[in-house]
Amino acid sequence: MRFTDQPQRWAAAPALFMGLGGLLLVAFGSSVHEVLTWVWPPGMLALVIWMIVRVHRQLRSRSRRWLLYPVMAMLALASIGSGYETLREAADAKAYPMPGQLIDVGGHSLHLNCTGSGNPTVVLEPGGGEMSSNLGWIAPAVARDTRVCVYDRAGRGCSEPADTAQDATQIATDLHTLLQRGHVPGPYVLAGHSFGGLYVRTFAARYPEEVAGLVLVDSTAPKSAAKPGTASFVDPDSYDVVGRVSALVSTSARLGLGRLYGQLEHGSLPPRSRDEARASAATANNLRSTIDEYAQASASVEQAASLSDFADKPLAVLTAGSGSDATWQANQKEMATLSTNSVHRVIDGATHDSLISDQGHAAATARAILDVVSSVRSASPPVR
Repeated sequence: MRFTDQPQRWAAAPALFMGLGGLLLVAFGSSVHEVLTWVWPPGMLALVIWMIVRVHRQLRSRSRRWLLYPVMAMLALASIGSGYETLREAADAKAYPMPGQLIDVGGHSLHLNCTGSGNPTVVLEPGGGEMSSNLGWIAPAVARDTRVCVYDRAGRGCSEPADTAQDATQIATDLHTLLQRGHVPGPYVLAGHSFGGLYVRTFAARYPEEVAGLVLVDSTAPKSAAKPGTASFVDPDSYDVVGRVSALVSTSARLGLGRLYGQLEHGSLPPRSRDEARASAATANNLRSTIDEYAQASASVEQAASLSDFADKPLAVLTAGSGSDATWQANQKEMATLSTNSVHRVIDGATHDSLISDQGHAAATARAILDVVSSVRSASPPVR
């Protein structure tokens, strides 16, 4: 207004539109967010069209071509992408209704789904960045012989995001609360894939009387805090840079970009599970929770080391026969020494992911779980 002979008074409209949206989010948080996901995309697109008309009429400078038009094009693409994502998430929610139930574990609710019958109950823990649908081959196979429960960690699948850092201790605590409030009595056979192995080990260390057996499926190895290079990645008392970065990166999913890479994964799962996993992988909550999970990796590997002796309880360690180095293989053998009643199986031809995603390799994983179940029932060693 003061320094140009071409003042663009129309600029007050987008400033007010975006400023008001920001104030509403700060003041009311998630309650207004759901409304804005529907209102913002068409509102912004209409505003962009109106701004282009005003600029074309009122701005004679060439700057509209190299400065304002690219900005408006970016806003238009953002509004179209976010509108598409909102519609797809609504369609996915209708196409894939949540099985099981949502249970409040203290500040957020987690999704729990139990099928089958019999004791002991098997609790499946997905790997890093994964959800209950990734266990689409294993859960039904186990359910044919005993009760099996799958769940989604905070921010995954049907579960709500959490405000607390999701390290192994917090995840184990939330799972314990979930099982108690979901009326799923122990003792449990816990089976964890990849990062999930860290979480079931931490659970077994914190609640030993509630764990009857363990299955570690190509599990990430824990590491003692006494060893170098194992300091927690995120200091809870420090400025949470990682949390802010994950929030920014997850914005790409809100613009529909998550749909691009989400379609490339989970191709070997059963069709229903595959489509559920792809839909969840595309969301901002899933992307942010995955980044946060890996940010807590150093803390989680330390906390999992608290289980140093599983006594004579049944333990099965499954290792992928392909795609891992000598260090990984050595760590797998060492984990089998946790119990005097253990079995270590190397699945020839299997990779880290195919142990749960490939039907044949997942069948080997399910057999190992049921062998531990049988051992718990009969108080005998697992089948070699």
